[in-house]
Amino acid sequence: MIAEALGMALPHSALAPSGEPVWLDMARRSALALVRLAQAGTPLSAILTRKAVENALVVHAAFGGSTNLLLHVPAIARAAGLAAPTVADWTAANRATPRLVDALPNGPRHHPTVQVFMAGGVPEVMLHLRDMGLLHLDIPTVSGRTVGENLEWWEHSQARRIARQRLRELDGVDPGNVIMGPDAARAAGLTSALVFPVGNLAPDGSVIKATSIDPSVVDADNVYRHTGRARVFASEHEAIAAIKARGEGAVVAGDVVVLAGCGPAGTGMEETYQLTSALKYLPWGKHVPVLTDARFSGVSTGACIGHVGPEALAGGPIGRLRDGDLVRIVIDRNTLQGSIDFIGTDQANALSPEEGAKVLASRPVHPAIAPHPKLPADTRLWAALQEASGGTWGGCVYDVDAIVETLRAGREALAQRRAATEG
Repeated sequence: MIAEALGMALPHSALAPSGEPVWLDMARRSALALVRLAQAGTPLSAILTRKAVENALVVHAAFGGSTNLLLHVPAIARAAGLAAPTVADWTAANRATPRLVDALPNGPRHHPTVQVFMAGGVPEVMLHLRDMGLLHLDIPTVSGRTVGENLEWWEHSQARRIARQRLRELDGVDPGNVIMGPDAARAAGLTSALVFPVGNLAPDGSVIKATSIDPSVVDADNVYRHTGRARVFASEHEAIAAIKARGEGAVVAGDVVVLAGCGPAGTGMEETYQLTSALKYLPWGKHVPVLTDARFSGVSTGACIGHVGPEALAGGPIGRLRDGDLVRIVIDRNTLQGSIDFIGTDQANALSPEEGAKVLASRPVHPAIAPHPKLPADTRLWAALQEASGGTWGGCVYDVDAIVETLRAGREALAQRRAATEG
């Protein structure tokens, strides 16, 4: 989907059902497109521009896409020699763009992706975004045409007419109930998917798919509010064991599961679907939010806040939490604002976020948090390099210039320390 939004894939290629004739057709068309690009001497750098990245952020928001794009899009941008999108860029795109697609796992009807494809897929969504003035239409794509020209073709194409007609005939589904205009989406209750909370536990930001929070735990004003005791774990296995346990040591409704030390420097930034899946099938699981410096699967559900930055092993405050600490979470699904804060240990005398930050800064890292003993050397080096040049919000890729500058500053500091010692 994002490759198509970036102009790197042909129109209506994303989400095509596996094993169908459309795959072979798209393969042939893609090969022809590559030949034409080579003949014209058009490099990918001519397509991967800042405007293309901005289009991708808007399309991602309209689909309510996966939080994992926070890793992929910055990596693609940097590979193209572009600045990686910031937390502010992601937030701005999601605030400007209504969610237009009703698909798994966001709902409300949870159409499968094959029905999104038959309803028109990426170009159908982009038609609505074009009419809302949210797209850059003048930029090139691998089709040899601009985004605007691609959409003009799609709007009047036989492919569009046939796909949407077959969705009606075979599944009895109205394409307009899968991919909607902004007014219809608003009437259907679709809300933007991603919120990027900050606070004294996530100074660099974090992300939550707010549409995956169970509606029954969201207040009438469409704001999710939860204050609970932290249960801190340094591995997903230990967290799952406590969730499934009974009696002493078990996670209970109202707790906040904190999985720390599982970012790049801890485990290579593991994906923690098993944790969210364990909570999903418990009757009280919706009352237990998850906070982690790791990442989630695209199908994770619940109040799951990931990509917390800085990660615990890079000095992040999340690594200084202890069992019993009070964590306050607020996710406003109207304004797409959120906060996650440590507020002390006494509910009756809660600390302000600023006071809580000072307490956390005075603490050592949780004693259980450490790099995985089998973390490969190349992963350790990669984690150190990306920490020195943007952290996980840089897409888990590193900036050579920033690293060279950091190394130079480090060598100078070491030289000054040696000189002072010898003197």
